[in-house]
Amino acid sequence: MAAILGKKLGMTQVFREDGTVVPVTVIEAGPCKVTAVRDAERDGYAAVQLAFDEVSEGKLTGAELGHLKKAGAPPMRHLAEFRDEDLGRDEEEPVKIGDDVTVASFESGQRIKVSGISIGKGFQGGIKRHNFSRGPVSHGSHNVRAPGSIGASAFPARVFKGMRMPGQMGNKRVTQRGLEVAEVDAANNLLLVRGSVPGSKNALLEVRTDE
Repeated sequence: MAAILGKKLGMTQVFREDGTVVPVTVIEAGPCKVTAVRDAERDGYAAVQLAFDEVSEGKLTGAELGHLKKAGAPPMRHLAEFRDEDLGRDEEEPVKIGDDVTVASFESGQRIKVSGISIGKGFQGGIKRHNFSRGPVSHGSHNVRAPGSIGASAFPARVFKGMRMPGQMGNKRVTQRGLEVAEVDAANNLLLVRGSVPGSKNALLEVRTDE
């Protein structure tokens, strides 16, 4: 399975040869550097660590710079591990520290899943957060957008955990599955994904094949 780190640039549309319009999300994916390879016998699990988004040295700590320099990587802002991934390589060509990972490991029409932090909406009520219906608005009703009853009185005399109520909305890690690669632009490190993906503009994304 292939995997890569990327940055969400925004949405646009592309035209197929038959004239149909496809809405796509443009992701600047890679190039990423392999900075660590976890071994099941040594570390207890198999994974590959990738680095993405080059920055100036002053934005990183000495420990981070030392870790990246060991792998022959320039200063990079983000590190992420992908478990049980071979990054699209053959068994004869195992992943090694210092390898480069690009969008070339993906192909048009491939099924993928994208993980990221969803857009934060702040504190929201039950109607926006959970799609509740509003109450009556006539005859002096004060229950227009209120949540309504949330439990019994004498027993159990408390509110059960997990009730759908007003609260913080968004700003959570979300994985969107069942997406499709519409186009791969290896020259510009761009991945065009059919449909929308989690996160705001310039958000960090983890892209994996969904098999």
